[in-house]
Amino acid sequence: MTEISATDPCWICSEAVEPHTESYCNACGRLFHLNQREDLPGRDCGTVSLSETHLALVFMCSACLEEAGETVTPTLEAVLDLSEAAQTAGMSEADLAQAAAAGRVPHRRTAGGSLLFEREAVEALVRTRGRT
Repeated sequence: MTEISATDPCWICSEAVEPHTESYCNACGRLFHLNQREDLPGRDCGTVSLSETHLALVFMCSACLEEAGETVTPTLEAVLDLSEAAQTAGMSEADLAQAAAAGRVPHRRTAGGSLLFEREAVEALVRTRGRT
């Protein structure tokens, strides 16, 4: 990725982009503000979300979000690893992994072998658990 200078402007607001707010839109490729640090002030001229298809972060500037006609909200909180999902479901990790293997809860396995679950699917499992 190209190193930005202190004067490179955000294509949305035309103000200088600081290194901790540097992001490039995956749709148009332009530089925009997206504050990546909670401990430093910064503006957001777009958003980041999780692609459920590719399980990858997608950076979008405000202009491309508007063109898409739908609001993309950050969904990283909606993806849980096995430990988090088990806590949410009130189950042991082994029981949840067994439910996933049996097809009772949708999941994905990363290349490293970790199980990932959507929070909504885990909550649906909790609602239906105990039903025959």
